Amino acid sequence: MVALAGIPAIVAPVALVSVSADANVNATGTSVSAPLVFGHRGASGYRPEHTLASYDLAVRQGADVIEPDLVSTRDHVLVARHENEISGTTDVADHPEFAARRTTKVIDGSSITGWFTEDFTLAELRTLRAKERLPAVRQENTVLDGRYVIPTFEEVLDFAKRASKETGRDIGVAPETKHPTYFDSIGLSLEEPLVQALRDRNIDKRNKNIWIQSFEESNLRQLHDLFEVKVGLVQLTSAAGRPYDHVAAGDPQTYAQMTSAAGLEEVAEYATVVGPDKSQIFPRAADGTTSAPSALVTNAHAAGLKVVPYTVRAENQFLPVQYRKGTDPNAYGDVVSEFEDLFEAGVDGIFSDQPDLAYAAREDFLGYTHGITHPQAEQPRG
Repeated sequence: MVALAGIPAIVAPVALVSVSADANVNATGTSVSAPLVFGHRGASGYRPEHTLASYDLAVRQGADVIEPDLVSTRDHVLVARHENEISGTTDVADHPEFAARRTTKVIDGSSITGWFTEDFTLAELRTLRAKERLPAVRQENTVLDGRYVIPTFEEVLDFAKRASKETGRDIGVAPETKHPTYFDSIGLSLEEPLVQALRDRNIDKRNKNIWIQSFEESNLRQLHDLFEVKVGLVQLTSAAGRPYDHVAAGDPQTYAQMTSAAGLEEVAEYATVVGPDKSQIFPRAADGTTSAPSALVTNAHAAGLKVVPYTVRAENQFLPVQYRKGTDPNAYGDVVSEFEDLFEAGVDGIFSDQPDLAYAAREDFLGYTHGITHPQAEQPRG
């Protein structure tokens, strides 16, 4: 097989539940037999996030969907970065030719100092290299610092198409629009190039495994009402606060109100999925533990919405207290139990930094690793 953008060609992964099975239907209308595994920023637990290497590994580990966060360059090209401020995810600080571009901006009401994608052309960003965003937590990922370029959204879509062909699986893409109100304010709207990229590839269709996410509401409504996109729209929510477009417009509605039974009915007017913080499904007590799930999943399903929470990470510091093992915050805890509790709560998918562990937990939860062979799944190798 041909290598993809400096990374190895995709090899056959471990067994994956087929997206053509018949027990469930995801947000895009695709039948699936189990909750989907979303590779959060790729396989960001093992590779610097939002690189083709991270997306490639996520596919190898069994992810059904890969997630690029989208921001814009100065020449209005969408690229995959967690934030438009890139000092934490690239080596821009090591480039003296860009030293004068370090600046302070107000993004969604917060003052932030650093280097911003909208101040660089794509050609200039291509001279930078990605680095691990959490080096103190994921030190092993830092050995790959400086090796990978920043991919464009179109390159991620093309990668997913190649990966689907090479693996024989439908690899989905879940782009998240980052700070859409801010990018609108500087004349670099994210929605138009996003929709154009989908339509250029003839994948703005209900049967395509594409999910557009946003923490804001107005741009999702614009995608639904003005652009009339056919793919899944995901209203992301948080355990606190309110969407920034609500703040900018003086709308007092909070995320808590949006995820009430009545609020979810309103979300279903324009979205097909709600993507809550996992703590909105299993609220944490003062001691950091969780107990019974909230009514969010039940209420979302009653409103006709699918539920795909974020983000399950294996390290102790990101887990509820009852799943932690030992005292090292960076050591892995009992993340499989957290996955299984979320599956038991009825979620339709899960975002994870470690797609292989999400996949293993799903297979175990469904009984596929207890001597039962799934009829449409290849058996794990090794």
